[in-house]
Amino acid sequence: MVDRLTMLESLEAQAMSLTEAERSHLLERLVASLDVDPQTEREWDQLAEQREAELTAGQVRAVPVDEALARLRERSAP
Repeated sequence: MVDRLTMLESLEAQAMSLTEAERSHLLERLVASLDVDPQTEREWDQLAEQREAELTAGQVRAVPVDEALARLRERSAP
């Protein structure tokens, strides 16, 4: 039987052979698998639904990711 370290190394090699988009998707799935607090998950789902409704209703406008990241960098700059 393959030991866990060998299995982990094999999985890592396989993951690294994926495209950037595929690795990103895998990362999201792995991180999501660590979120085990059902209450927190419900709250995030509710917030996502609220944000989507606000966008659909035209109450807020979508911001391109580059602009959003630039704003975050400005806020965190010393």
